[in-house]
Amino acid sequence: MTAPVLEVAGLCAGYGSLTAVSGVSLCVAPGEVVALFGPNGAGKTSTLLATVGVLPRNAGRVHWNGVPAPKSLHTFTRAGLAFVPEQRSTISSLSVLDNLRLGRGTVELALEYFPELADHLHRPAGLLSGGQQQILMLARALAGRPRILLVDELSMGLAPLVVERLLGVVRRAAEEDGLGVLLVEQQMRRALSVADRWYLLSHGKVAAQGDAHESGGAVLEEAYLESMGITQSVA
Repeated sequence: MTAPVLEVAGLCAGYGSLTAVSGVSLCVAPGEVVALFGPNGAGKTSTLLATVGVLPRNAGRVHWNGVPAPKSLHTFTRAGLAFVPEQRSTISSLSVLDNLRLGRGTVELALEYFPELADHLHRPAGLLSGGQQQILMLARALAGRPRILLVDELSMGLAPLVVERLLGVVRRAAEEDGLGVLLVEQQMRRALSVADRWYLLSHGKVAAQGDAHESGGAVLEEAYLESMGITQSVA
């Protein structure tokens, strides 16, 4: 098995006295898309934030390419990680071109991933649609040629065609560039279509994990319902 580019073991984190992540362990290999599922409040976003150092870790370890990961997002980014948060972090007053220039990569590479941005380079990012802003954020992240990409709710509030476009580029980057991806996503079926493996979180812990290509998502669906206290009746 290929050595993981990202390995999280026994991760614990929280907000004051509230524990949000409790002993989470997971890994991502180069060229692999790993989806992280769970109901609201399961600890998905907190796991990402603790992994990259935005949320302080109370326990556990995070290894990046086999060595302890940096504790700050800025240092992590310089080491080859890209993080696309749930909140779109474009600067609305700057042009699309200037937003791309804020990243660590080239504008040319960003346009290779998303050539549709070429027609909007001189528009203020704030005038773009939600889908176009999400494309801009992902293009900026991928242009830096990261080794690992962490993405939080890429599809939130977007039209199905835009979601398919975004997830398709994520899959392409994994296959062609060896990018490892940890993807938090509510749209399970769409995420499973591009993922290799999945983890299901419940109450801050890993409740189940599996192969995205087995059973057509049935195992995940059953585990998801169980995590919410819903049992399926047998006809």
